Amino acid sequence: MKRIFFGLLLLVSGNAIPCTTAIISGKSTPDGRPLLWKHRDTDVFDNKVVYDTGSHYKYLALINSNDPNRHVWAGTNSAGFAIMNSASYNIKVEGDSTKTEDMEGYIMKLALGCCATVTDFAQLLDTLTKPWGVSANFGVIDAKGGAGYFEVNNFSYRFFDANNPNDAPEGYLIRTNFSVSGKANEGAGYIRFDTASNLFHEAKAAGQLTPEFLLTQASLSLRQDITGTDLSREVSKLDKIYSLHDFIVRYHSSSTVVVQGVLPGEPTDFSTMWVKLGFQPASVAIPLWVGAGGAIPQLITAPETQNAKLCDFTLKLKKQCFPLDAWDEGQNYVALNKLINREQSGLIQLTTIFDREIIARTKLLFDRWKRFEYNPTEAANFCMELNSDIEGFYKTHFDL
Repeated sequence: MKRIFFGLLLLVSGNAIPCTTAIISGKSTPDGRPLLWKHRDTDVFDNKVVYDTGSHYKYLALINSNDPNRHVWAGTNSAGFAIMNSASYNIKVEGDSTKTEDMEGYIMKLALGCCATVTDFAQLLDTLTKPWGVSANFGVIDAKGGAGYFEVNNFSYRFFDANNPNDAPEGYLIRTNFSVSGKANEGAGYIRFDTASNLFHEAKAAGQLTPEFLLTQASLSLRQDITGTDLSREVSKLDKIYSLHDFIVRYHSSSTVVVQGVLPGEPTDFSTMWVKLGFQPASVAIPLWVGAGGAIPQLITAPETQNAKLCDFTLKLKKQCFPLDAWDEGQNYVALNKLINREQSGLIQLTTIFDREIIARTKLLFDRWKRFEYNPTEAANFCMELNSDIEGFYKTHFDL
């Protein structure tokens, strides 16, 4: 493979904020398909989805709306390969004075364009000129059942295999903002890691490691397990402010991507990329397929550096949830009744009902494809139908 040089490439910022992520082996999911989950936190709140073509494969990707280079923060391609990352703050080697940094989005864009397997991604890293300019946990799945994390610093990487019981005793791996191969008790995200670990353990015991769990529970969790806090039990009519410090959902939460991989023998562009674009409690789950030929609901995409309409919707609704956000420390405090309340009109309550409706409709379509064959035209039409339904949902429930 031709060696690739970074030169003086500069990226827009946006990855150096905590994320909560997971890779789940198909051995631990009810239907045998691997799952990738990224609950993205960033200071670039305007995200959108694009359809693009790389050196070998077409792909769907989550990007920052203001990025003309379309660097990728999660995505899947026509070969059934999917990738995402979380920033790692304990993996940099001692004495590393590398000035190049924040190259994760560039590397993931390259990977979606040319990688079909987990092994391909390792080979891609091996072709890149060092230092790589990264400090990250890259989560990957592929159409052959490959699933795991590459913990990567500027000069080396270590792979953790979600299919290997030594690496993943429960069949899944979780990463926040530290690496297992990094310096012990350094980095960040240990509290979110603890909460996510408990949520996943409970979901596996119930046989519910599914896209629905990731979209409607893990990405909307109001638990913080270190302190034993569960805000979902604090339903109140009062305009009371609660701390949201070290929760999975937070002020900087900007989008969720879930990729459900394929089984052997299924079309590789049949993998489903679910997106909750923007502030997750105010957003809704939308399924996408690379094989639909670039059919993306207009609400979640936009040309050039323009913003996606759904992201704008969610940011307006988010503003109501954080009345103290003019102060940096105020961003840790939420008006809980905007998320959940006794009247069942909170953002999480309304969007979760609609999420489950979309997931149920998608399952009917998906089950028909499994019995007969994947229909790209039907997938494209369904995306357009959802666009209209989602616009109707927001007009009905919110004054936007």
